[in-house]
Amino acid sequence: MMKIYICPECGWLRLVSRRKDVECHRCGTTQMTQTNLDFVKYSDMTDQERRDYAQGWLYIHRKSGN
Repeated sequence: MMKIYICPECGWLRLVSRRKDVECHRCGTTQMTQTNLDFVKYSDMTDQERRDYAQGWLYIHRKSGN
């Protein structure tokens, strides 16, 4: 089963299949967070929609003061 993870620091999305510990290759964060996106929805998204999703996710999940 494919899972989509997001970096809580930079918002980079990564697709993985069997890993639980997922690191960000963009900024080096050692633990990414699993999203609620499924593979079909992710694959149907355009690049712009993926960027918008990541920006929205970061906006919602960032702690106040960041």
